[in-house]
Amino acid sequence: MGEILTAAAAARILGRRVFTNGVFDILHVGHVRYLRAARALGDCLIVGLNSDGSTRALKGERHPVVPQAERAELLTALACVDAVVIFDEVTAERVVGAIRPEIYVKGGDYALGAPGVKVPPEAAVVQAYGGRVEFIPFVAGQSTTHIVETILRLYRA
Repeated sequence: MGEILTAAAAARILGRRVFTNGVFDILHVGHVRYLRAARALGDCLIVGLNSDGSTRALKGERHPVVPQAERAELLTALACVDAVVIFDEVTAERVVGAIRPEIYVKGGDYALGAPGVKVPPEAAVVQAYGGRVEFIPFVAGQSTTHIVETILRLYRA
């Protein structure tokens, strides 16, 4: 079972550290498969979790659905997650710079140098200290948006 840490404490974790970040608002099988694949790349997985404030800044006032303390608790309950670091900024660049993971992971909606695909801002930080950036494909049909839309469709009065 993982634990909620500060960036400074996460930086002291020994071994080949893998880091990813996101909102993880409504945890679903796509998240779990992604996190397991990320964890398989190293000795430990550290998840940077957008705080409630940074989630609202990214996604609007209706988000997050699940408060940060509960999202962090759910993530630390996963066997593949060793630590969660909650951060207040819109991007995880500061946290990545503080932890300096050997491997930084993002989902398939990001890439390096592919036309029309978002480049994760954290990648430049990782590459500057010699770390590696990896991308894990999405699980088709799995998203928080899809879950919310399904709930609304099924339970709309």
